[in-house]
Amino acid sequence: MDIGVLTVALADESLPDALAYLSDHGVGAVELGCGGFPGDAHLPRAEYLDNEESQEELQNALDEHDLYVSALSVHNNPIHPDDEKSEDADNELREAIRLASQLGVDTVNTFSGLPAGGPNDEVPNWITAPWPNEHHEAHEYQWNEVAIPYWSELAAFADDHGVNVGIEMHPNMLVHEPRGLLRLREATNDRIGANFDPSHLIWQGIDITDAIRLLGDADAIHHFHAKDVKTYASQVREKGILDTTPYTDEADRSWLFRSIGYGHGEEFWKDVVSTLRMVGYDGALSIEHEDSLTSSREGLEKAIELLDRTVFETTPGEVYWT
Repeated sequence: MDIGVLTVALADESLPDALAYLSDHGVGAVELGCGGFPGDAHLPRAEYLDNEESQEELQNALDEHDLYVSALSVHNNPIHPDDEKSEDADNELREAIRLASQLGVDTVNTFSGLPAGGPNDEVPNWITAPWPNEHHEAHEYQWNEVAIPYWSELAAFADDHGVNVGIEMHPNMLVHEPRGLLRLREATNDRIGANFDPSHLIWQGIDITDAIRLLGDADAIHHFHAKDVKTYASQVREKGILDTTPYTDEADRSWLFRSIGYGHGEEFWKDVVSTLRMVGYDGALSIEHEDSLTSSREGLEKAIELLDRTVFETTPGEVYWT
């Protein structure tokens, strides 16, 4: 496995400077945002798509620092009820898939998106309970009338280009947990899989190694985000885990995104890495820094340091003791 970094945390640096910095700190892979919420500071699609010269320059810069691209990221909402927003997100995603194919990158990461609760609604609706009954009906509408038709077509498009789509299971998106991810995969094709980010699952109460085994058994982990989260029991006891408190009001939140090691210790991350190896995942552990209690660089460096002690650099040898 390789330690990777989603370079959005270094968006204030040029791509060459970001690559040099990460290489100097022992990183082996980079994940590049090319639209949507991650932005495109390091990979503007208009500059690289269908442009062999720019693509060659990118490859030369990567080669210079002994790095490769683990995935492109273009997280957005392609099934938004606002047609303009959904069309823009769909265009970003399709262009990212085309660009990934041209760059020889096998995965594009994104969200499942979230539709409205009905054909006449104007706002996305995250449904978390089946009662009253109209909520169940709305949830089935979201899946059967919007998500499955859209993602079936998009999955075929991705397959035509030889690119996997890593869905990041994220609350406030239709697919926010592993069984939902498998439902979407089964309804489309195997190009649809997970960009597995533990941080979004931990605070929902999902066991991470069990989830890795569940998705790994279906060969459904396309990419992995290394990001931690910390839950704060005193806040949870008072207001529960669903928390609309601003991320910048850290002391009053039920949970916070944290740098690797500040939500869970080294033993947890060694268990995660070992379970990923058990299910056959040998790709990048792409660090996504979203810890508001420290700077990007310090957070990245501490995460790299901890992960460096957890990843396996060699492949297993013969089991000579059996």
